[in-house]
Amino acid sequence: MRILLFDPFHGAAGDMITGSLLSLGADRKLVTSAMASVVNEPDLSVVNRCGISALKVETNAKTEHRTLEQVRNIVKGSFAQKEAIAMALRVFERIARGETTVHGKLTHFHEVGADDAIADVLGACTAFLSLKPDCVYIKPLSLGAGFVMTEHGRLPVPAPATAEILRESGLETVAGNNPDDGELCTPTGAALLSEFYTGNLVKPAGKIVATGYGAGTKNPLDSPNVLRTAIIENTKKDTDSVEILETNVDDVTGEVLAYTMQRIMNEGAGDVSSIPTVMKKGRNGFLIRVICSPKDSEKYVRILSEELGTLGIRHLYAYHSSVINRTFEKAELLINGDKYTVNVKVGWIDKKPVSIKSEYGDAEICAQNTKLPVKQITLMAEDIIYRNLKNKD
Repeated sequence: MRILLFDPFHGAAGDMITGSLLSLGADRKLVTSAMASVVNEPDLSVVNRCGISALKVETNAKTEHRTLEQVRNIVKGSFAQKEAIAMALRVFERIARGETTVHGKLTHFHEVGADDAIADVLGACTAFLSLKPDCVYIKPLSLGAGFVMTEHGRLPVPAPATAEILRESGLETVAGNNPDDGELCTPTGAALLSEFYTGNLVKPAGKIVATGYGAGTKNPLDSPNVLRTAIIENTKKDTDSVEILETNVDDVTGEVLAYTMQRIMNEGAGDVSSIPTVMKKGRNGFLIRVICSPKDSEKYVRILSEELGTLGIRHLYAYHSSVINRTFEKAELLINGDKYTVNVKVGWIDKKPVSIKSEYGDAEICAQNTKLPVKQITLMAEDIIYRNLKNKD
């Protein structure tokens, strides 16, 4: 399993995240192309921050306040990949929700929304996706201390919008003690890490195969102003973990739901289920849950969005899954002079069969042809396999 570790011991900002992920090995051509499509070609340089070599990203953009709609249009018109555009839009939605909660309404972005922030967000999202992590772990995020100068005057750290973004995300934070630190976590940095955050469900245990450092603008003498990241290869096999996708729907027919579930299974998902539930305003709906391999999750996200029209899908990453060994045995049934084959799944523990179950699809075909009850067919097939395995002992 490929774990992406963020260690924001000195805070986080958009340029620091982009620089750190590029330093870690993200696709530089994709990232710079995405950023250049909304501003000028970014400058990338290696700088020293208190003895640490780190990558500094300069967007070369002008400062200009923009509305959420303007930001959306710029992001959608960029040359970034489709998935990166979708992720960047979600990041700015997070910032917009935070500012709206604080200011009551959002006529324009107050702390974020200039072209440099747009470039940083697109660059960071592109870099993140190019690394293809199976899961993400984020250590406590340093907020800084003292005050920060905003459009609304001098305010205590963290800035109100930053605090609201972090409240919504559930990220762990730590406050600083040195008032000279000022703001270490910007709204952009908070929103990006919140988008990447998946609940720290998998601990970052394994081999460190790469490290990256992204530089902030300031260069204090007592602490390196960098964001550290790492790629950790977990020693567990990918088959030991599963990803769970969840979404709620209340406006689809039973036929569409059944078709979608079958399509998901046909694509190779481990399982899919539909659970009746009561949603907001007392509406009846369904909780759709898909169990799949972490590396295949985006495929099922597309299917859920295409078929159900859902706008939000929760990712519950990398739950450990205990799976016993299983084999498929063929049961040959002779009924009314005709031969039928039914596959039977056998589960094993310590070389002993603990579960014997006929594949329903095979049993159903046999039942349709012989006019016998399907339950009788499954019992016949399972009995044959049971006796065959017993004879081998």
